[in-house]
Amino acid sequence: MIRSAMILAAGRGERMRPLTDALPKPLIPVAGRSMLDRTMDRLQAHGIRNLVINVHHLGEQIATHVGAGRAHIVREEKLLETGGSVKNALPLLGDEPFFVLNGDGLWTDGPMPMLKRLEAAWEPSRMDALLLLHPIDKTIGGEAGDRGDYFLDAGGKARHRAEEPSAPYLFASVSICDSRLFRGAPDGPFSLLRLWNRAQAAGHLYGLVHDGQWFHVGTPRALAEAEQVLR
Repeated sequence: MIRSAMILAAGRGERMRPLTDALPKPLIPVAGRSMLDRTMDRLQAHGIRNLVINVHHLGEQIATHVGAGRAHIVREEKLLETGGSVKNALPLLGDEPFFVLNGDGLWTDGPMPMLKRLEAAWEPSRMDALLLLHPIDKTIGGEAGDRGDYFLDAGGKARHRAEEPSAPYLFASVSICDSRLFRGAPDGPFSLLRLWNRAQAAGHLYGLVHDGQWFHVGTPRALAEAEQVLR
């Protein structure tokens, strides 16, 4: 069973301004409950007991909101990006596989809770990372310029779009990563995409298509659309 998870909550949320001038994006309420609280509820229901949250922009608001004892709060003096943030938190996450979730992720479950379904698909003997993917044409809050992120073959291996004009699936803000993914990773800021590309080249990057709703809450307009659906 996966026991640990990290929520990435350090970003500035520039495209959500002016809301994020005074409030970190993960704490923006959607239909009465913040995106961060919704994610933490799901993790708690799944049985996660070791939770790490990184913070930077208005980070003390998140630390105060979460409260003592619910999570390890890792304060970043400078933004380390997704990969650098997870590498920085590895001493708290341990040596076993763990969930990584974006702090502004928003989804509804299908017939089975998404986290349970993702963990059931995890095969550590052949996977270094397992990405939750969502069909680009079914995304709530999608934008005209969205081109997708990944292709998926019949065996479940994921391949990044790279220079191709479009791909059918978006990365849906949740993954399972093995700690070995970070062996040889650089210090300082870098994207998780760098490590996923390396896992892809080795044949160890897989994807699972989400069977519930997934929301791309990138702008105030997308936030209003999510509110309408969830209410």
